[in-house]
Amino acid sequence: MDDEFGASYITIEDDDGNEFELEHLGTLEFEGEEYMVFLPADMDEDDPDFGFIILQVVEENGEEQFASVDDEEKLQRIYEYYMETVFSEEEEETPAD
Repeated sequence: MDDEFGASYITIEDDDGNEFELEHLGTLEFEGEEYMVFLPADMDEDDPDFGFIILQVVEENGEEQFASVDDEEKLQRIYEYYMETVFSEEEEETPAD
Protein backbone atom coordinates (compact mmCIF):
# COMPACT_ATOMS: atom_id res chain seq x y z
CA MET A 1 0.00 0.00 0.00
CA ASP A 2 1.11 3.58 -0.55
CA ASP A 3 2.05 5.83 2.33
CA GLU A 4 2.01 9.07 0.34
CA PHE A 5 0.91 12.36 1.83
CA GLY A 6 -1.74 14.39 0.06
CA ALA A 7 -3.92 13.39 -2.82
CA SER A 8 -2.56 12.53 -6.23
CA TYR A 9 -4.61 12.65 -9.39
CA ILE A 10 -4.32 11.15 -12.85
CA THR A 11 -6.28 11.65 -16.05
CA ILE A 12 -7.14 8.57 -18.07
CA GLU A 13 -8.87 8.13 -21.39
CA ASP A 14 -11.33 5.35 -22.07
CA ASP A 15 -11.70 3.42 -25.32
CA ASP A 16 -14.19 6.03 -26.59
CA GLY A 17 -11.77 8.95 -26.06
CA ASN A 18 -13.52 10.30 -22.95
CA GLU A 19 -11.15 11.68 -20.31
CA PHE A 20 -11.65 11.13 -16.59
CA GLU A 21 -9.78 12.57 -13.64
CA LEU A 22 -9.21 10.05 -10.86
CA GLU A 23 -7.96 10.44 -7.31
CA HIS A 24 -5.39 7.74 -6.49
CA LEU A 25 -6.24 6.12 -3.15
CA GLY A 26 -3.71 3.32 -3.03
CA THR A 27 -1.67 0.68 -4.74
CA LEU A 28 -1.70 -2.96 -3.74
CA GLU A 29 -0.41 -6.32 -4.80
CA PHE A 30 -2.98 -9.09 -5.06
CA GLU A 31 -2.26 -12.63 -6.22
CA GLY A 32 1.09 -11.53 -7.67
CA GLU A 33 -0.34 -8.65 -9.71
CA GLU A 34 -0.33 -4.90 -9.06
CA TYR A 35 -3.54 -2.89 -8.82
CA MET A 36 -4.34 0.77 -8.20
CA VAL A 37 -7.50 1.99 -6.50
CA PHE A 38 -9.11 5.29 -7.49
CA LEU A 39 -12.19 7.43 -6.95
CA PRO A 40 -13.62 9.67 -9.66
CA ALA A 41 -12.45 13.23 -8.93
CA ASP A 42 -14.93 14.98 -11.17
CA MET A 43 -18.11 13.11 -10.21
CA ASP A 44 -20.62 13.95 -7.50
CA GLU A 45 -20.74 11.42 -4.66
CA ASP A 46 -24.52 11.16 -5.12
CA ASP A 47 -24.08 9.97 -8.73
CA PRO A 48 -25.13 6.29 -8.98
CA ASP A 49 -21.90 5.54 -10.91
CA PHE A 50 -19.68 7.00 -8.15
CA GLY A 51 -17.50 4.39 -6.49
CA PHE A 52 -14.12 2.74 -6.39
CA ILE A 53 -12.33 2.14 -9.66
CA ILE A 54 -9.78 -0.67 -9.55
CA LEU A 55 -7.34 -0.96 -12.44
CA GLN A 56 -4.59 -3.49 -13.00
CA VAL A 57 -1.12 -2.13 -13.71
CA VAL A 58 0.41 -3.93 -16.69
CA GLU A 59 3.64 -3.35 -18.56
CA GLU A 60 3.32 -2.92 -22.28
CA ASN A 61 6.32 -2.02 -24.47
CA GLY A 62 8.27 -1.01 -21.37
CA GLU A 63 5.56 1.39 -20.16
CA GLU A 64 3.08 1.02 -17.33
CA GLN A 65 -0.49 0.86 -18.61
CA PHE A 66 -3.83 0.38 -16.90
CA ALA A 67 -6.17 -2.49 -17.69
CA SER A 68 -9.71 -2.97 -16.46
CA VAL A 69 -10.53 -6.03 -14.40
CA ASP A 70 -13.29 -7.80 -16.33
CA ASP A 71 -13.76 -10.76 -13.96
CA GLU A 72 -16.44 -9.58 -11.48
CA GLU A 73 -15.52 -12.24 -8.88
CA LYS A 74 -11.85 -11.26 -8.98
CA LEU A 75 -12.77 -7.57 -8.82
CA GLN A 76 -14.85 -8.25 -5.70
CA ARG A 77 -11.95 -10.17 -4.07
CA ILE A 78 -9.53 -7.31 -4.84
CA TYR A 79 -12.02 -4.80 -3.38
CA GLU A 80 -12.45 -6.87 -0.20
CA TYR A 81 -8.69 -7.26 0.17
CA TYR A 82 -8.20 -3.51 -0.28
CA MET A 83 -10.86 -2.71 2.33
CA GLU A 84 -9.35 -5.20 4.81
CA THR A 85 -5.96 -3.59 4.29
CA VAL A 86 -7.30 -0.05 4.74
CA PHE A 87 -9.17 -0.93 7.93
CA SER A 88 -6.23 -2.87 9.40
CA GLU A 89 -3.94 0.12 8.76
CA GLU A 90 -6.45 2.47 10.45
CA GLU A 91 -6.59 0.19 13.51
CA GLU A 92 -2.78 0.18 13.73
CA GLU A 93 -2.69 3.99 13.56
CA THR A 94 -5.35 4.50 16.24
CA PRO A 95 -3.75 4.78 19.69
CA ALA A 96 -5.23 2.54 22.38
CA ASP A 97 -7.10 4.32 25.18
